[in-house]
Amino acid sequence: MSRIRVALVDDQALFRAGIRMLISSQPDLEFVGEAANGREAILLASSARPDVMLMDIRMPELDGIQATAEIVQDAPDAADPGPRIIVLTTFDLDESAARAIRAGASGFVLKDADPEFLLAAIRTVHAGNAVIAASATRRLFEEFRATPDAVPRPTAFAELTPREREIFVLAARGLSNAEIAAAEFLSEATVKTHVSRILTKLSLRDRVQLVVYAYENGLVD
Repeated sequence: MSRIRVALVDDQALFRAGIRMLISSQPDLEFVGEAANGREAILLASSARPDVMLMDIRMPELDGIQATAEIVQDAPDAADPGPRIIVLTTFDLDESAARAIRAGASGFVLKDADPEFLLAAIRTVHAGNAVIAASATRRLFEEFRATPDAVPRPTAFAELTPREREIFVLAARGLSNAEIAAAEFLSEATVKTHVSRILTKLSLRDRVQLVVYAYENGLVD
């Protein structure tokens, strides 16, 4: 099995050294590069082609939000969506973290999180799942909630089948595949297939982006 390629972007050299040692100690992870600001991060994403990038928010030159947006926009295509980005933040429910997720990050991790949590987050995001609990994601985006009449329903959403719309709403509310399977009397494998098709039809990267999409378009209560 190939190792997960991880890159780090942070303006503190000591923090980078610690994370580099942590990642390098794991047999299934490979540390492929580091950067000290957002501009360097964009170059690093292109040259090192990491699977996952850990991205600090507040940095000189170019902050992590802008860097995340540019990296996501520069991704070649759906078959090669570029690195999944985990935002590093200093406190929970950071508005800047919310903005980074809206820009294309796959979630956030507190900088003082336990090392085991960070390692698990890297593996989780690489597998295509949210790196934070969906309930926390929902709280994070409460301030950006759209009222049902504020925006028209997206055209792409109308292309979902009735079953896919049901699963979309449950996923947006934070239910896991197992919980959705129990609620809809389906197998987890079937739910996983439906979620994958939903993400493809709506051109979304992962379940975190699904939650963002749902709240921005007033598709959940």
